Amino acid sequence: MELHVDQIDRVIQNAISVMEDSKVQVFEICEAARRELHSLTHELESIIRETSETIDKVDRFERDYRLARIRLTEVSRDFVRYSEHDIKSAYEKATQLQLDLMVYREKETYLKARRDDLQHRVKNVELSIERADTINLQMSVVLDYLSGDLTQVTRILESAKNRQMIGLKIILAQEDERKRIAREIHDGPAQSLANLVLRTEIAERLLDTKDLEVVRSELIDLKSQIRIGLEEIRKIIFNLRPMALDDLGLVPTLRKFVQDFEEKTRIRAVFDTSGKEKRLPSAMEAAMFRLVQEGYNNALKHAQPTYVSLDLAFYEDTIQMVIEDNGVGFQQEVVESRTRSHSHFGLIGMKERVDLLQGKIEIQSALGNGTKIKINVPIKAETGKELIAHGE
Repeated sequence: MELHVDQIDRVIQNAISVMEDSKVQVFEICEAARRELHSLTHELESIIRETSETIDKVDRFERDYRLARIRLTEVSRDFVRYSEHDIKSAYEKATQLQLDLMVYREKETYLKARRDDLQHRVKNVELSIERADTINLQMSVVLDYLSGDLTQVTRILESAKNRQMIGLKIILAQEDERKRIAREIHDGPAQSLANLVLRTEIAERLLDTKDLEVVRSELIDLKSQIRIGLEEIRKIIFNLRPMALDDLGLVPTLRKFVQDFEEKTRIRAVFDTSGKEKRLPSAMEAAMFRLVQEGYNNALKHAQPTYVSLDLAFYEDTIQMVIEDNGVGFQQEVVESRTRSHSHFGLIGMKERVDLLQGKIEIQSALGNGTKIKINVPIKAETGKELIAHGE
């Protein structure tokens, strides 16, 4: 058996080495694509500005050319009031404006075609980056899975075969969460910062105009954009790990989460506590918070509720949590069969966390009668140690 394990380990190590080299290559390709995207985006912004300026000039030349033709008609009809020089001057001006108009119309057509081409290329590069990120994500999942302790995997296979699938799903969920956070930062704070740089440049140019009122208005708007960006960053940080969890404890953090949930979703949310509040091991508080997050998110995604409640009760050696909603509910036997086949990951994640806490979870639901999730967890130091060992 030991020789068999060693042979498998060598195969896995070779596979890991190839995967790591491939991951580096994919990363380099992705970075090259990002640099190309940055260059294309910069060029596209320049073309868009130039196109806008050219359109304005075309409009102005069209207006001036119409006026010049009217003027030419006027002087051509009245030989008494206007001399031959006036007629010649009006004709030359109209001709020059016509030529300028033709040149800028041609330039407008070219710029629009160039703009459309750049937008198409930007879209294709973004799609390539997204595909590369997906491949990188899949390779990271495989590497994490292959890098595990082989003897530990063997022990898990002997004790519970299904835990391998659960472990893989947890890794996938973690990688999806990292990708979601990266997308949030890219679409939120990163875009806000880019916009702030542009607005700062505008404010800087406005200083040359000596129009302080316009500058003041621009700075006020700039300050508002900074506040919005700061709020987005705070939300991302809170979703990663609420700082209040370490500073204030579980109850204040859950109270803030429930309030934010109600404000964001417009679903009535209530939080009640009973018993003597106490601080729990850090890892246990984090796990309990994630359980509430998962319970509320499940209700939001699937239950269509108008009301969600959370009751937290502290006892001498246990803590009880009850999450209840008035949503559409579900048939428990159907969901339980899906859970056994690993297709209902929301409940699997909650059950797995409760197992790590050495607790018990009870789910009550019926179609049209909402859902009630009751969790009982023992309070003891060993629970926190086990969670840390599992990377909570």
